[in-house]
Amino acid sequence: MSSAQMNPGQAHAQAQGKTEEWMDSAKNKANEARDKAANAANATQEKASNAARATQEKAADAASATRDKAANVASATQEKAANAASATQEKAVQQKDQTASFLQQTGEQMASMAQGAVDGVKNSLGVGQQKK
Repeated sequence: MSSAQMNPGQAHAQAQGKTEEWMDSAKNKANEARDKAANAANATQEKASNAARATQEKAADAASATRDKAANVASATQEKAANAASATQEKAVQQKDQTASFLQQTGEQMASMAQGAVDGVKNSLGVGQQKK
């Protein structure tokens, strides 16, 4: 039967069938779009999570490298300070020994000069000379 020969009930049934087909097709397309959007959102979330994890790892690596470098610098500084302290101590001991030697020599010279002065005074006073 052609559409011109259909009665109103048949036309209504046919139109309702077509409408249901279109509705089902529209629902399927909407569901597909929703699924694609959900998949895209999941993929984006996974990429963001991976990027955040990579950033955290890089930050941890950088912090570790910084700690290692700081420890190396501190160790080198400590070694230099120990070397400087040792050199200073050696120099102080050397100067102490030189000072002690100088003071002893000066003391001996002073004692010799004092003895010479005592002998000079005795000679000028005639003390301690043997009489002939």
